[in-house]
Amino acid sequence: MVDSQHDAMSDEYCIDRIRLYYILVDSDQLEPLVDLFAEEAVYHRPGYPPLLGRARLRRFYQQERIIKAGRHEVTRILAVDGVAAVHGAFDGVLTDGSKVSLRFADFFELRPGDRRFVRRDTFFFAPMV
Repeated sequence: MVDSQHDAMSDEYCIDRIRLYYILVDSDQLEPLVDLFAEEAVYHRPGYPPLLGRARLRRFYQQERIIKAGRHEVTRILAVDGVAAVHGAFDGVLTDGSKVSLRFADFFELRPGDRRFVRRDTFFFAPMV
C-alpha cells in the first residue's frame, strides 16, 4: 500500500530542490548547484552532447554555458515520485552581450535515498541558446 502522505512529502521535497536549483544557477553559486546532482547524473541540453557526471556539469557551468547572467521565473512545477516537469521563462544576457528572453521546460529526476538529481532534460521555446 502506498503512503500518500509520504508521497506528498517526497513531491514537496522534489519541488523544493528544483526551486533551490534555479536560485543557485541564477546567483552563480556553482559548487552548491553541482552538489544537487548525483555523481553519475546526466544532463541533456539542446546543442550539446549529454553532459555526464558532476565534473562535466561543473565544466559546462564554468566554461561553456553561453548564458552570462539572468533570472529564471518558474511558473509551474509538477512532481510525482521524484520526477518533475518545470515550465518557466528566462531573461538574461549571453556571453556575447546580447539579451535573451525565452520560455523553457525542464524535466528532473531525483534518485531515492540521497535525493540528488540523476537526470535533467531542458527544452527551449526559442532558437537554440
